[in-house]
Order: sequence, then C-alpha cells, then structure tokens
Amino acid sequence: MENRTGSWGNLRILFKSALIGALILLLLIPTTFIQNLVSERQQRQQEAVTEINSRWAGPQTIDGPIIGIPYMDTTAADNGAKQRIKRWAWFLPEKLDIRSRLVPEKRYRGIYQVVVYTAEMEIHARYDAIHLDELNLSPQDMLWNEAAVFFNLSDVQGLNEDPVLHLQITGPAPQSADLHLALGKVTNPQFKDPLSAPLPGGLSAFSANDATTGNGSLEFSSTLRIKGSGNLLFVPGGRETRISASSSWSNPSFTGAALPDLRTIKDSGFLASWRLLALNRKFPQQWKGDKDSYDLGASAFGVDLIVPVDIYQQTTRSVKYGILVILLTFTAFLLIEWIYNLLIHALQYALVGFALCIFYTLLLSLSEYLGFTPAYLIAAAATIGLIAWYVGSLLHSLRMSSFISFLLILQYGFVFILIQSQDYALLMGSVGLFVILAVVMYFSRKVKWEQSPSPPDNPAPAGKSLWD
Repeated sequence: MENRTGSWGNLRILFKSALIGALILLLLIPTTFIQNLVSERQQRQQEAVTEINSRWAGPQTIDGPIIGIPYMDTTAADNGAKQRIKRWAWFLPEKLDIRSRLVPEKRYRGIYQVVVYTAEMEIHARYDAIHLDELNLSPQDMLWNEAAVFFNLSDVQGLNEDPVLHLQITGPAPQSADLHLALGKVTNPQFKDPLSAPLPGGLSAFSANDATTGNGSLEFSSTLRIKGSGNLLFVPGGRETRISASSSWSNPSFTGAALPDLRTIKDSGFLASWRLLALNRKFPQQWKGDKDSYDLGASAFGVDLIVPVDIYQQTTRSVKYGILVILLTFTAFLLIEWIYNLLIHALQYALVGFALCIFYTLLLSLSEYLGFTPAYLIAAAATIGLIAWYVGSLLHSLRMSSFISFLLILQYGFVFILIQSQDYALLMGSVGLFVILAVVMYFSRKVKWEQSPSPPDNPAPAGKSLWD
C-alpha cells in the first residue's frame, strides 16, 4: 500500500507540475495581448503628438546666416568648345553666436500630453574676409550683384513674425541695412526652400578688394522668435560657434552631434552652452560648385524638451516581467500543496493567473491619468488584495493569505525597482533571481516525495491546520 501511495504521489507531482507549466504557457497569450494593447496606446499618443506638431510647428533646426555668391565657371562642352556656367560659392562666418531661451508649453489632445515651445533667439554672425583664393576663384568671375544671404529653418510654420537680418558693413565704405528674409527669393542647389535675401548692391561695399584683403567686416544680427516642438538644433556654421540655451523646463535631453561644454539642470530649469570650432564638424568653412553640396544638418546639436516619464515604455517593461511573477506565484502554490498536503484545483490556479494579468491592464489605464508610480501602487494593491482574499477564502487560513500577500508585495516591489533602475537592471535582476532560486530550493527540502498527498481513494484529513 505504501508503494502504491508513493508511486501515486510521485506521478501526481509530475502531472500537476506539467499541468501548471502548460497553464503558465497559456497565460503568455493574454500577456501578449496586453503588450499589443500598450503598443496601440503608444501609437495613439504618437498620432496625437504628430497632429499637434502639424498645427503648431515641428522640431526646428537653425542654419545660417550663410553668404552665397554665384560665379561664372568655364568648362568644356561635349563638342570640345568652352562654355560659361553659373555656379555658387558658399562662405560661412568667422564667428557665430546664438543665445536662445525656450519657453515651454503643454498642449493636450484628449488624455495625451505634448510639450511645445517658443524660442526667443539673439543671432550674431561676423565675416572678416571672403577668401576667394582658397577656392581658386578670381574676383572677376564673381557675380557680386547677385550675392545673397541664406538662413535655413526646418519648419517655417513656426515663424511668429517676418524674419529680419540687420546688416552692418564696416570698412572704407560703411553701410547698414535691414534684410527681410523670405522664401523663394533666391534659388540654389545647396538649400531646399531656404529663407534668403539679396545683399544690398550685391557686395559693392564689401567686394573684391575688401573681401580678399580683409580691410572690412560684415556683420549680421537678428532677434528671432519661432515656435517648435520636440528639439531645437543648431548648425555650427562659424569658424568658431558659440551657442547657449536656457529654459524653465527641468527635463532636457541634449542631443545631436555635440554635447554642451557647460550645463546646469535644476528644478527651476536648465542652462547649457556649447563652443565648437570648424575642425569639429563635417563640412568646410567655404566651398564651391553645384556638385559639392554638404549635409549641414548632420553636424547639428541642441536640446530636446522631453516628457520625463514615458508610461508606455515603463508599462512594457513591467509586462515583460509578468511571466516571472506568474511563475513564482504558482511555484509558491505548488510548494504549499506539497508541504501542507493540500489540493488546489487547476481552475483556481488559472483564476489567480488571470488576476495577475489584469494587473497590467489596470496599470496601463490608470497610468494614462495618474502617472506610472501612483498607478503601479494602486494596481498592485488591488491585485494583491484580491488574491489575498481569494487565497484566504480558499485555504481558510489568514496566515497563509498573509504569506501570499507578503510574497506578492516582494515581487511587485522587486519589479518596480528593476524598472526604475535601468542602468543596474541586469545586475539586480540576476542577483534577485539567484536569491529567489535559493529560497525555492530551501523550502522544497520539506517536500517528502515518498509521502506525497494521498490518492483520491484516501484523501487528507479535513480541517488540518496549514501550519501543523
């Protein structure tokens, strides 16, 4: 009879373990659906961001001012005859200084929040000389009267007022003028739909002699106010470029090809400054020809006003730990069965598993209104309370209900710490799993495989205490 009981017990352990393993695999289906739901909500948020940006203004990249001067280039035609073709030469300033202040503003589309900004900028650029000899250009080939200044803005919808550059020329013939930038005034192969303005009288006051000998200087200055969303980037157009950015937004993300040399981030906002040389970028100080165009935006850098907490990313990470929570909870139930000689039905396992899955839908729906941390606490408290009540009613033991509650608190607390500590998540997760395995191995010692639960025709005595 003892052999029969021991054999039945061993088979029952294997059968129950296999059944619980299959149930855990089945619970992967609802967790997959929940991950898809999180992705769908995240996509809807992105659609809201795109819609608001299209009506406000998108990310902005500032490029300029840059002087463009056309010249006549002599080339050989297919028949061997010489022909004159109009091309462009581009000259960047010696000094470029931009001071910007971003005023953030929150906009809402339903429950979704989008951060936009208004940037107030003071721009100053100085040209000391235009070195034609470095490009093998002759002053006689230059079309000085067609020279223009270009200023590129990635989304002109963000302009709040007509952009004006104040021009100041010093030298033998000083001159000043206000240049009204507009789209389509000057066409060229380097820029697509840039803001531009012809230089007054071409470069008559800063022409061949002054430009090549450096007897004069040419300065542009402007106060510009633009709208944008997401990031604000600057192209380092000067031989020496100095950029500063400040805002009351306390969660900046510095992005692009260069990080700030100095930065200060406080709860009241941030202040950052950059200093770059021509050697730090991927395009020259001046170039010529229609074929030698450069992607100036590849060297851009700046700041991104980000929403500090991405609830969808954190929810996705928590869902990935869902199977671990289910596995540990079911393992605890199995150990309770074998240690205390109890029978827990597979349907009851399934109900507890579904309760653990519903935690993530509660987390997702609540976090869209309350934020991730309050939603996590509320969803965890509700799930733990439900399972504790169910276990207490099922096993008729307050102590066992308290034990399961404590176990779930440890699990959800551990997962929350992993989510918040991204840099140390792998280390903490590995150590945590090792400790959990050690605890399971310790308690599994109490399972007496040769005296496992009785077969159906010899059930365990009713009313036995779980702690006897």
